[in-house]
Amino acid sequence: MTKPPEQDDSNNRIVAVTLDEESIGRSGPDIEHERAIAIYDLIEQNLFAPEAADGNGPFTLHIGITGNRLMFDIRREDGTPVVVHLLSLGPFRGIVKDYFMICDSYYQAIRTATPDKIEAIDMGRRGIHDEGSRTLQERLKGKVRVDFETSRRLFTLITVLHWKG
Repeated sequence: MTKPPEQDDSNNRIVAVTLDEESIGRSGPDIEHERAIAIYDLIEQNLFAPEAADGNGPFTLHIGITGNRLMFDIRREDGTPVVVHLLSLGPFRGIVKDYFMICDSYYQAIRTATPDKIEAIDMGRRGIHDEGSRTLQERLKGKVRVDFETSRRLFTLITVLHWKG
């Protein structure tokens, strides 16, 4: 049995990410810090392969919320449009709500709680974040191929768009 050829993913990556300023609510330093880290980490290492692009990247990504949909405006590095995907926000609403509640608990805990309690809350926070990341991967299936770490960082950015201070 022959093994399929390895896919060359060297061009299947994001080199720039912007968030729609109209979609972003006011947020505090904790959220801004999460956003900056997610964008930095995402650009440093990611797998992002839009089906419509046939590996002709790298890509830039503009993320926003339009109506009740999440918008992924994907372009080539030179600005040439590739595709715009609109995803329903419905599957994310409960996860994002739970994520915000546990993040609030986490940020309060790191100021006053014991290390054991902080660790327990952080494990719950990571679990909900992973659930959101898997949901995003599923919603992108057949549209954009992403690895789990890329999906995690994108989910962080989606939560920033939902944050209303």
